Order: sequence, then C-alpha cells, then structure tokens
Amino acid sequence: MAMPEARLISKNQVTEDLMVIKLECVDTSFTFKPGQYCTLGIQGVERAYSIASSPHEEHLEIFVELVPDGELTPKIWELAIDDRVSIRPRAKGIFTLKPDYRHHVMVATVTGVSPYVSMIRNHLNSNDGSERTFYVLLGASYYDELVYDQELQDLADHHPSVVQFVPTVSRPDDSRNDKWSGLTGRVNNIVRDQLVTRDLPKTETFIYACGHPGMIESVKEEVVADGWNFIEERFWKE
Repeated sequence: MAMPEARLISKNQVTEDLMVIKLECVDTSFTFKPGQYCTLGIQGVERAYSIASSPHEEHLEIFVELVPDGELTPKIWELAIDDRVSIRPRAKGIFTLKPDYRHHVMVATVTGVSPYVSMIRNHLNSNDGSERTFYVLLGASYYDELVYDQELQDLADHHPSVVQFVPTVSRPDDSRNDKWSGLTGRVNNIVRDQLVTRDLPKTETFIYACGHPGMIESVKEEVVADGWNFIEERFWKE
C-alpha cells in the first residue's frame, strides 16, 4: 500500500538553516493532538517533526532546522511549492498538554517551541472555559532564531492571563545580536528564577522541556530533584 502524501503549500525560510513549511494532506484525514509529531519522508528517508499548527487549522505547520549533512532536511530545502512528501497516517507522541494543571512552564530551544505553539493555539481556539497560563521560556543563540517570538509576544500582549513569553539569547556579544535588548543567557539558566519570581505552586504546575538534549538535562536536574512535575521531548540531529 502506498504511503499517504502531503503537498507543500508554503515555505518561509527565516534564516539560512531555519524554515517554516505548511503542508496539505492529500489522501488522508490526518488527525493529531497538540504536542504530537508527524513522520515525513522523501524518497524513502523519513524523520519525525513536531507539529506547530493546532488541530483546527487547515494545514500542517512544521518548523524545520537544516542539518547540512543530513539525509532529509537538505531535500526539504529543495522542495518547490506543490511538491509532495510522504506522511505516515498517524501522529505519535505523548508530549501533550497535561490538562489537570493550572500553570504550564514551557522551556524550549529554537524548533523545540513547535509543540507549545500548537498547544497554545489550540487552547485559545477551544474556548472551553478552562483557566490555564502558559509560560513560554524560549532560548536561542541568535534572536532571529526565535522565529515564533512575534506571535508569542502578541498573544502575551492580548492575553496576559493566558500567555507569558520570556525569550533569551545565549550569545549577546555576537554582532548578529546587535539589535537584541532582551534577556541574555541560556534558557535553562533562567528556569529557576522564573519559578521563584512567579511563585508558582508545585501541585498546580507542570514543566515541559523540548529541544536540545543538553538544555533538557540541565532543566531536568534542576526541577525533578526539587519535586516539580516534568516531561521532556528531545530533538536530535539527523
């Protein structure tokens, strides 16, 4: 049986090695929970990608980082509009929203923000009356790698009781960050301060970490030993 396919609808290359693509599923009614990932393929080479769009959106939105010597991402960079990729018919993953908690501290590096964007968009769209606050702590080496920062800041401005956004860059002295005036340092190093400053109750708080394995290990060591609820999703290079 042939693998279902998805058609490239749009591609937005944000930096030399970061791109946001949108896909239309051609011959499958693809469903997923916010936070899950899809498996895409080209010429038999497959990789898993977290989904940034929420289930109510028409197209799948994927935030991709180029791995120059990788097997799949260079092929994604070469795709033209209307080209097709394979997509496995089922989404997978347990890195999903924990609905019984009031406070959600979401720590990410670069593309690791994708599942959080999906969760937040879905929460705001569902309008189910649940009271939740999402604290997105997003780190990158350079400010242009934050990518979803404008969307998250807009949401924080318009829904301050729902979204709090804290971006940081780890190489503030690099000329590429000359225009940056926000927080500096690795994102894992600001988690403790954020928890203390916001005075979040452990019994009502869940901490998520997604992205670079080193960041995740650091956050995990910091919070698990102190009794916080925690889940992780590691992104590996090809």
